[in-house]
Amino acid sequence: MSGFEKRLAELGVTLPDAPAPAANYVPYVQVGDLVHVSGQISMADGAFITGKLGDTMTAEEGAAAAKTCAIGLLAQAKAACGGDLDRVVRVVKLVGFVNSTADFGEQPKVINGASDFMVEALGEAGRHARSAVSAASLPFGVAVEIEGIFQIK
Repeated sequence: MSGFEKRLAELGVTLPDAPAPAANYVPYVQVGDLVHVSGQISMADGAFITGKLGDTMTAEEGAAAAKTCAIGLLAQAKAACGGDLDRVVRVVKLVGFVNSTADFGEQPKVINGASDFMVEALGEAGRHARSAVSAASLPFGVAVEIEGIFQIK
């Protein structure tokens, strides 16, 4: 078990198999030592986590949904690394999209669910640049979608 996966196990997290893309795109693209991971949507137990922040969901519920996106991102990063998560050098950037009402302004608090998890799971390697933006809607009505860029060795 890799060092990062050992830490995930201590946190009670087992990475799922990296999901296949749902349309005409690839789950990740490697360019040099950077892996660009396509957006991962909020899911738990094989079901979408749906809702609109500021209407049917709280920021805390959104942060929990964002954490599931981060787990999906790590699963894709692991797949890009041939199954060896310890090849990840660092998380470079996350871009989070929050399905929210026009007057909801806590997108950063929602995406903190992913950012905090990356640091908890990867330590300093999990610290990253980030954007957190509102979206009028997201695919399948999910609450959160996050894409990421990882540096690997």
